[in-house]
Amino acid sequence: MEKLLNKTCAKYTLADEVKAMGVYPYYRPISSGQDPLVTMADGTKVLMFGSNSYLGLSDDPRLKEAAIAAVKKYGTSCSGSRFLNGTLDLHEELEAKLAKFTGKEEAVTYSTGFQVNLGVVGCLGFRGGFIFLDALDHACIIDGSRLSFSEVRKFKHNDMADLEKKLWLTPRNANKLIVVDGVYSMEGDLAPVPKLVELCEKYNASLMLDDAHSLGVFGENGSGTASHFGLTDKVDLIMGTFSKSFGSLGGFIAGDHEVINYLKHNSRTLIFSASMTPAAVAAASKALDIMIEEPERREHLWEITHHAQKAFKDAGFDTGHTQSPIIPLFVRDTIKAMKVVKMAYEAGVFITPVIAPAVPEKDVLIRFALMATHSIEQVDEAVEKLTKIFKQLEII
Repeated sequence: MEKLLNKTCAKYTLADEVKAMGVYPYYRPISSGQDPLVTMADGTKVLMFGSNSYLGLSDDPRLKEAAIAAVKKYGTSCSGSRFLNGTLDLHEELEAKLAKFTGKEEAVTYSTGFQVNLGVVGCLGFRGGFIFLDALDHACIIDGSRLSFSEVRKFKHNDMADLEKKLWLTPRNANKLIVVDGVYSMEGDLAPVPKLVELCEKYNASLMLDDAHSLGVFGENGSGTASHFGLTDKVDLIMGTFSKSFGSLGGFIAGDHEVINYLKHNSRTLIFSASMTPAAVAAASKALDIMIEEPERREHLWEITHHAQKAFKDAGFDTGHTQSPIIPLFVRDTIKAMKVVKMAYEAGVFITPVIAPAVPEKDVLIRFALMATHSIEQVDEAVEKLTKIFKQLEII
């Protein structure tokens, strides 16, 4: 007898259908570090424009050395949660550095960025309260809100008038938490932090920024969007991940002592998950040092970002409202987007598609992401090849 679980899962056929068309764009094995030029498992070398390593630190020798030293001293795992036996002096040292970096009283690290948002939003969504989410918030924020006891209300992307209407309809003495991406990971645009802060003060709400894609890129020393807008003291919670600019794995939340203390004793994804490995903590800590000590990395990243943005626009691409090293190349057709990825790979360029449900069908796009280690020449080569492909498919 066929198991009902298997029968239910077998109804999902989309991936097999796309594979049959020869345009399946996922799970492509790489056999080298995340450098501007990567080596695929079959030996093919392609330009990498699909990575989140914005500062190009994930293959930096100094991070590798720090990770190796940590493994030699502490082993490969803490074998427990932070709450019990899994706290190292390394964790506390990194948390102190992160609190200072983000301009907050305290910080606490989680095993992944996804677990941060899942655990923080779920934990701070108190019964009788309200959580307000931007329509384009990351999936882990949405999932965190589903675990909360608060009523969840979504507002149109970056539409502050829509948010205010929803805030106005809630009791003033109810807990209200607004959670948004500082930089939106697919479209590359920024949250309107000044207006969000204004609304928080007007309606007695708290603001949490997911700065996964802005740390290392925006603000003083790369400390994020709150710093970028000069509003660090007005933003209640700053979340970050180590899998992007930090070249490691893990995440953190920074804020006032009272909130961080509550999370350390009540956030289930922190208490009931194994802690960050020694290697991951040491690599993230070293990346933070480099981030502060080498501003030229960020300066070059912005140089090539402005160059790429102009080049794509001049070539006729629709790049939306991006203000970051994340450049969306709108295709607005799922199959064409997958064809673009396949043709680009064959031409020596690694890019990634963003399709439903990550974005609405009408907003399907190619995500072109830059690293500080890219050269102007590599950017120009990619733009030239993508322009040819987009014209061939009659997208531009």
